[in-house]
Amino acid sequence: MRTVGAIAVVAGTLLGTACATSYQRTGLTGGFKDTQLAPDVFRVSFSGNAYTSVDRVQDFVLLRAAELTLANNFKFFAVINSSDQSRTETSVTSGSAHTTGEVFAPGGVGTYSGTTTYSPPQVTTRYKPGVGMTIRAFQNKPDDIFAFDAAFIARAIRSKYGIE
Repeated sequence: MRTVGAIAVVAGTLLGTACATSYQRTGLTGGFKDTQLAPDVFRVSFSGNAYTSVDRVQDFVLLRAAELTLANNFKFFAVINSSDQSRTETSVTSGSAHTTGEVFAPGGVGTYSGTTTYSPPQVTTRYKPGVGMTIRAFQNKPDDIFAFDAAFIARAIRSKYGIE
């Protein structure tokens, strides 16, 4: 019995991971968006679906920031500000009642026997993590603020998620 339970846990984990938002431009299941605001300033965001972890969203927004930094011939980036762009979506399905029965009328007098099945409304709430940030890119590592090494971040996060 323990083997069946373990298999169910592994299958559920694989299914949840397979459905998580992949590293991609924004689509139906989420993804990244970016806008260049100045030669060295970018706004970057990543939104996930209900199967995406907060850590994954945070990693992917950093990966996109690193890629933008490198693509624009910079080596380092600093986060100027960040915001939680997560959202919660709630849906409600209506309830229903279904009655079945039989009428018995032997000798002209009738009786009724019935059963009613009630299904209450179902409320489903889904949490979809998201993060947005503004970054500034630098050629050299600044002395006065913390800055990420873009090549290191890109390499580390790509390796963590097996991204080519």
